[in-house]
Amino acid sequence: MRYRELGRGGVSVSEIGYGAWGIGESAWVGASEDESVRALHRAIDLGVNFIDTARGYGESERIVGRVVRERADDEVLVATKVPPRNRRWPAPDGLDPAETFPGEHIRDSLESSLRASGLDHFDVLQFHVWSDDWVGRGDWLETITQLKQEGKIRLFGVSINDHQPDNALALVRSGAVDCVQVIYNVFDQAPADALLPACEEHRVGVIVRVALDEGGLTGRITAGTTFPEGDWRNRYFRGDRAAQVERRVAAIVADLGIAPDEMAETALRFVLSSPAVSTVIPGMRSVRNVVRNTALSDGRPLTAEQLTVLAKHRWQRNFYS
Repeated sequence: MRYRELGRGGVSVSEIGYGAWGIGESAWVGASEDESVRALHRAIDLGVNFIDTARGYGESERIVGRVVRERADDEVLVATKVPPRNRRWPAPDGLDPAETFPGEHIRDSLESSLRASGLDHFDVLQFHVWSDDWVGRGDWLETITQLKQEGKIRLFGVSINDHQPDNALALVRSGAVDCVQVIYNVFDQAPADALLPACEEHRVGVIVRVALDEGGLTGRITAGTTFPEGDWRNRYFRGDRAAQVERRVAAIVADLGIAPDEMAETALRFVLSSPAVSTVIPGMRSVRNVVRNTALSDGRPLTAEQLTVLAKHRWQRNFYS
């Protein structure tokens, strides 16, 4: 496993991290706690030292905390997220930070996360939505500073609204944030335009989520793909969206001259080819996925020619809406 700096805070993270939304047994259907625990342990065995969870991920904080406490001799860094008090995802324009992240709410949410996980601190505390309208307003930054001083968190970050990378540029430039979490993948390459350069300039860490487009960039989503009843992907890939994805992935495979089963590896290597990226956090609900994804931390980025080809496959759309 290779490691990268998470911004300027002196924290080193595995370039393949662990996205723990899917193990929470809420929006994703099919996870089992036994397999999730085995997968987390195997990830740590293979050098993964960064796990990303959230207050809103069902049982995820509890399961992650259980494993981290069982691995007390290993340095495992855990990031969690504070949901907005008004429960609105993503954050619309025009909100006052007092509606979303007042200091009392931030502290209460963190204490709930600590109780659920059984941990005594989190290495990264993130706001689960963000709006640059909040820079310099409200008492959130004062509260974050206090929580750092109390040793309850080490770093502060935000999870940028879906497909809105430029909505955190003012925050990055303000010096108030240690890291940002953003959607960045072969389809949504917009972060590379302004956000990633700004993060490099200001030494802000970058956590990449949705590198596989919720499964779309694995090469296994087709027009006939179905998901279990109650699984949120039924909405994400509704209508003809799965067919659109199938066509787009087939075009990428043809242009690169790769096999369809190499698509997921290519998508993850695309993300890791950016020096601004600190870690990518694919969801890994099984030991098999852990072994497959961690093997990609081998220092082999895509070639300049491959990146040039992939640059032509940008696809601006928002399947979350």
